[in-house]
Amino acid sequence: MGGSFTMKNILVVAPHPDDETLGCGGTLLKHKALGDKIHWLIVTGIDEEAGYSAEIISTRSQEIKTVSTMYGFDSVVSLNLPTTKLDILPMQQLVEMIGEAILKIRPEILYVPFPGDIHTDHQIVFQAVAACSKWFRFESIKRILAYEALSETDFAISPEINAFTPNVFVDISEFLQEKLQIMQIYKSEMGFFPFPRSEKAIIALSQIRGAAAGCESAEAFMLLKEII
Repeated sequence: MGGSFTMKNILVVAPHPDDETLGCGGTLLKHKALGDKIHWLIVTGIDEEAGYSAEIISTRSQEIKTVSTMYGFDSVVSLNLPTTKLDILPMQQLVEMIGEAILKIRPEILYVPFPGDIHTDHQIVFQAVAACSKWFRFESIKRILAYEALSETDFAISPEINAFTPNVFVDISEFLQEKLQIMQIYKSEMGFFPFPRSEKAIIALSQIRGAAAGCESAEAFMLLKEII
């Protein structure tokens, strides 16, 4: 995020609402403060057919609206695919839907879930985004970074998958409190420490990443692709 300033188009791909905040909330706020345009692609949604009550659906819809306003997203795209069931959908369908959003938004920087996350939705979304990273079809993309999500990235135990090993750190010291405020909007997702999605755990991870980067608080990423 350094170098000479030119406005950038940023897209965060979130398998579920809250992944964007857990993984790169402070970074998105920093992008916005720098004058970049930020966009939010939410892959899954909930509905009554999946067993959710009208009240829960309404609450989630309001949470998304509130969070969008707090970030100042320039656009929000909701694919409303069935949560926890992406593995039964044709991959080509997901690739086409995500690809259509990328072609419309034309982001230069993509933030995506880590492929080794324990949640299958995260794994499948990553695979679909990876299929949308070919330069000759999606020429706007210049940088792809994988974010970590508490309770997903840290719970992966498969010996076949390399652990999350960050090589990019973003100082979010001045944006941490705002990130925490946004995360509190997702009341049903938050709990008390030692629950991973708790304020104390979020602060602790930001401090660990900050210690690696030489600042108070940071978010960490794995740089997967960069075209300069």
